[in-house]
Amino acid sequence: MSAMPGSDATGEDRRARRSNDPVDEAATACVTVDPQGVVTGWSTGARRLLGYRAAEVVGRPAARLLAGEPPPTPALQTLHALPRWNGTVRLLHRDGHHLTVDLLAHRRRPDGEHAETGEWFLVSSLARPEPSAQDDALVMWAFARSPSATALYDTGLRLRRANADMERVIGLPEAAMRGLRVSEIVVDPEGDRTEQCMRRALETGEQQHLQQVLHLVGHDRESIWTTTLTPVRDGGGRVRGVLLSAHDMTEEHLARGRLALLNDASVRIGSTLDLARTAQELADVAIPRFADFVTVDLLPTIEGGDDPPTGPPPSPVMLRRVANQSVLDGCPEAVVEYGALAAYPDESPAAECLAAGRPLIRKVTEPAIDKWASQVPDRADRVRRYGFHSVLAVPMRARGITLGVATFSRHRRPEPFEQDDLLLGEEITARAAVCIDNARRYTRERRTSLTLQSSLLPQRLPAQAAVDVASRYLPASTQAGVGGDWFDVIPLSGARVALVVGDVVGHGIQASATMGRLRTAVRTLADVDLPPEELLTHLDDLVIHLSAEAERTADTAAGIGATCLYAVYDPVSRRCTLARAGHPLPALTTPDGTVEFLDVPAGPPLGLGGLPFEATEIELPEGSVLTLYTDGLVEARGRDIDEGLKALRATLARHASSLEDSCDTVLRTLLPERPPDDVALLMARTRALDAAHVATWDVASDPASVAETRRKAIRQLDVWGMGEAAFVTELIVSELVTNAIRYGGPPIQLRLIRDRNLICEVSDSSSTSPHLRRARTFDEGGRGLLLVAQLTLSWGTRHTYTGKTIWAEQELPASP
Repeated sequence: MSAMPGSDATGEDRRARRSNDPVDEAATACVTVDPQGVVTGWSTGARRLLGYRAAEVVGRPAARLLAGEPPPTPALQTLHALPRWNGTVRLLHRDGHHLTVDLLAHRRRPDGEHAETGEWFLVSSLARPEPSAQDDALVMWAFARSPSATALYDTGLRLRRANADMERVIGLPEAAMRGLRVSEIVVDPEGDRTEQCMRRALETGEQQHLQQVLHLVGHDRESIWTTTLTPVRDGGGRVRGVLLSAHDMTEEHLARGRLALLNDASVRIGSTLDLARTAQELADVAIPRFADFVTVDLLPTIEGGDDPPTGPPPSPVMLRRVANQSVLDGCPEAVVEYGALAAYPDESPAAECLAAGRPLIRKVTEPAIDKWASQVPDRADRVRRYGFHSVLAVPMRARGITLGVATFSRHRRPEPFEQDDLLLGEEITARAAVCIDNARRYTRERRTSLTLQSSLLPQRLPAQAAVDVASRYLPASTQAGVGGDWFDVIPLSGARVALVVGDVVGHGIQASATMGRLRTAVRTLADVDLPPEELLTHLDDLVIHLSAEAERTADTAAGIGATCLYAVYDPVSRRCTLARAGHPLPALTTPDGTVEFLDVPAGPPLGLGGLPFEATEIELPEGSVLTLYTDGLVEARGRDIDEGLKALRATLARHASSLEDSCDTVLRTLLPERPPDDVALLMARTRALDAAHVATWDVASDPASVAETRRKAIRQLDVWGMGEAAFVTELIVSELVTNAIRYGGPPIQLRLIRDRNLICEVSDSSSTSPHLRRARTFDEGGRGLLLVAQLTLSWGTRHTYTGKTIWAEQELPASP
């Protein structure tokens, strides 16, 4: 080693400090030279070799130590690219004589720099002993104590020598093996294969390599070996034998197997958010590479997604079987059926590990089986019958919650579970536990979302005379989550009805909550009797406000979006007005079976703002079927939307006995078993109210015409056989017609509609809406609308493009 610059006493001091050290550092001359060729370090050995003290050399060019002329510059330049150099050099001793020494020069490379920028480290041994007989003995001792199993075979493939490690591995002393061939020492197919490779080494003179799996006598499991066969040559180069050197790679092989299993587990476990499937994936991964029989049991307290109580479970431990797997077909070792709840005694590995809160390994013994037999005889019988000998039980924990236990058992593999197996079992179980907890939490959120969404959707469609309706709502598969699809049927004034289908972007509780707010808004706006295009405009503003509110509260960075289709059908005129906001086109099936998609102007999705919506109005034959749906019905991965629409058209063209059957047929034909998105479907068959149900009169804008109008209305009630409603109807007609004449403008019209209830409508050209007010004691008017409100089920105003209509609906007496 080199000394500190400027000091040649360092070596002597170090030897003094290490008086018992067998290494004589001064027996090697060590010198350091910087890239410019200047000596920077000089050891005690260097002083012993050349006689110079450090002070005489350090800081001076190293070339002065050379005897004779220094090498030419080109020769020195070639050294810059070399990491190491060795050879003989002639050096000048301090007393003037020349020395020829063997020199080894290393180029030291500073961190982050090129090798040519580093200093040189030069070493030369002061004493180079010649080979001796003592070296031969040293070689033999090294052979005998080599850490790898080594044996020497002659050209006849007979063993001549074997070291101690080979004796340990084979379980025989050298004397018992001497003179035998490999195939006679190890009776295994690998022995014959080894001899073939030994012959090849003798014939070719080339080293041979083998990877072998052996089940050696005295070993309780198979072992993996890397074997090298090296030809042994004499001084003349003639092959005199073969040296066999074997390295036990069993632990490395097992470690690679554990790593591969762990990697496989990370890929295969948790492919879905289905709790039972995730548990089964854990069992499948462990068989057969890790265990012969696996069971996964969960605590019943986590069912439904709820968190179990803290601490160990009460005794006896109750567990529900969710998965098992075996190396034997049909899992004959299993006693507990899938889904069954079973009690586990305190002495069972499953109960023990849950009580301890950590994994454990248990050797299966006869006393233990006898103890189990008194409590669970059927399970004890299976353990004894199939020869269970080692069990590893691992608690399934995730996020501080104990979910259950995974139990790994061996009855075919002879080796018991070890500490490394415990760590591996704990790791793959922990991964499965996190996935199961994710599935459990998702199940809880999905159940909450479904409950919320179900409460927000119509529980029962309202009775009305305009259409016959049937509906379906199908939530997405568990992987996608509950969405924000909705539908509604809203009775309107004048026996009309509004049909609504919408879809909120996204899935989960947020989408369901947004859907509920939009459905409520649509109902509120529908009560005001807004035209479809105006209703969508107000709904668009609401979505913009909801999106801004969500961004402020950090609920979502992407905002809120939705689509909607709104249709109003009037059974008197048989006309339907439709408008849509980014929603799929509705389908119309006429009574003759023709199916077409209505050309409704495509408005932008809700939430974009600043763009208008347009409506279209069509006349529908009585008995036509309108089909409204969300995009999940016709859009699917791997299927173009045009294909979905084509399939829907073909399905709607089929004859069905009822709307309910039609709904079922559509879902069954177009959707897979587990739809990737929510689907809302609403089908409505139109009715018509003909002249037998509707009476209309034009009214002159003259107060004297009120009496005549009352008489016409009473006569119509007599025709309809509704004389018992005459008193209230006469009062309503008087009030509404009088208001229209007094405050409205011509033309004025009265219409009576006989539906489930009796509807009275008065229309005029004014846009001024009446309102209720409290009349004072001596006021002559102001009480009419208050009486109308008290005597009718409901009343209101709807505005039209030509004015307004005041309507009142009164309940008819029940038929005797």
